[in-house]
Amino acid sequence: MASNYNSLGFNLMTTGENAGTWGTNTNLNLNYLRDTFGYISVALTADRTLTIPDNSTGTYDGRAFIIHLTGSTAGNRVLDIAATAGSGSSPGGSASILKPFLIIDGTTRAAGNTITFKVTGQTGILVPKYGSTFCYHDGTDIRSSGMVGTASGAGAVAAQPLYTLPSADGSANQYLKTDGSGAMSFATLPAAGISTGVAIAMAIVFG
Repeated sequence: MASNYNSLGFNLMTTGENAGTWGTNTNLNLNYLRDTFGYISVALTADRTLTIPDNSTGTYDGRAFIIHLTGSTAGNRVLDIAATAGSGSSPGGSASILKPFLIIDGTTRAAGNTITFKVTGQTGILVPKYGSTFCYHDGTDIRSSGMVGTASGAGAVAAQPLYTLPSADGSANQYLKTDGSGAMSFATLPAAGISTGVAIAMAIVFG
C-alpha cells in the first residue's frame, strides 16, 4: 500500500515505503504543520493561485492561515485555490482541502474594484475592501463564516470597536442602540404617524 496525502498535503507514509527517508519526510510534515498556523503576505498586483501540492520541496502558500493581501490591484483581482491537496498522481493521490483562512485586505484599490477568493471554477466570496474576513475551504468552495472586520482606509486595518450587548433579548420590533461608549440596549421605534415638525409645517402651508 503506497502512502497518500491528507487535506493539507501532509505525506501519510506506510511501513517500509520510505526506508532511510523517514527523518526527511517527518521534518517536512512538521514544517507543513508550522505553515498551517502561519502568516503570509501576498502582493495581489495580478490574479494569484495558492497551492497545496504533495510533499515535494518548496514553499506552498495555500497552507497559511492568515493571508495579508498587499499591493495595488489596478482592477478586479482573483485569489484562487484548488479543490484538492496533493499531486493527484501515484503514489499519493489527493484529498479535498478542508481548512480556515483569515484574509486581511491591505491592498490599494479603486472604488468598485473587487477581490474574489474562490476555489478554481467556483464563485467564492468577496473580500471586504480594506477589511478582513474569516472564511473556510469546505472541499468545494470558499465559504464566509459571517465574521467580517472593519478598516480605516487603504492598507490600514482599523482597531475593532468593543460593544457590550444586553444580557437578555428585547421585545418584538425593537432595535439595538448604543450610548456612544459601547454599551448596547434595546429601544422601541417612535410610534408611526406624522411627527411634530411635519405637522407644524403642514399647518403653516395649509392653514
